[in-house]
Amino acid sequence: MNPQSSEMQGAVSSSGEDEAAAAIQQMFSSIAPRYDLLNHLLSLNVDRLWWRRAARAFAPIVQRPGARILDLCCGTGEMAFALAKVRGAGNAEITGCDFSAPMLALARRKSARIQNPPSWLQADALSMPLPGAGFDLVVSAFGFRNLASYDRGLREIARVLKSGGEIGILEFSRPSGALGRLYSFYFGRILPRIGAAISGVRGPYEYLPASVARFPSPPEMLERMRAAGFRDANWTPYTFGVAGLFRAIRA
Repeated sequence: MNPQSSEMQGAVSSSGEDEAAAAIQQMFSSIAPRYDLLNHLLSLNVDRLWWRRAARAFAPIVQRPGARILDLCCGTGEMAFALAKVRGAGNAEITGCDFSAPMLALARRKSARIQNPPSWLQADALSMPLPGAGFDLVVSAFGFRNLASYDRGLREIARVLKSGGEIGILEFSRPSGALGRLYSFYFGRILPRIGAAISGVRGPYEYLPASVARFPSPPEMLERMRAAGFRDANWTPYTFGVAGLFRAIRA
């Protein structure tokens, strides 16, 4: 029997990624009404500090006149709003992109509270209806690990970034030592139960620790970023390595 051609293998892979993406989209849409509450509760409100710290890290770009910024996998828009605060009275254009309509509906509702709010786009992060080389900065906060293909996601980000533009990915990590063991116990045993009790949906909060465990280690993720066309890739741990910010420049 002849082995599958590379074209056939690519088609099978793409089909599997599409199915995975659809399942994740449905899962997150189901918990949208309580998404913010659960994030703040389950992280003991530390997530707010992470968003603000990441936004401040990109202040030189956000405050640049005419800058265009994309918040990818934006959820209900918390990262986009943190960037808007750093922008201040500047005129940088901020766009939030997510594939979940219920999440974006909440983001739009929260937009009414601020001046010059972000704009919102419903789209798949692996295939965005956006022209190439259009953004100065692309960020993703706690959403990138949910992509069906990390490498395709990085290549798509590279496509929409200007040459010299920056990428920032804020994601959970796995600390080592005693803190790591405590973290694993909380993430694997406690968090799913609390999340299911409050949201009334079990699946997403069982998925969360599995998605963090599956996510590449910082050295592997940095190598993937370099392979996708980025340079000066680095990682800064937050809160003893519970989370961290990946940064790089579009080569």
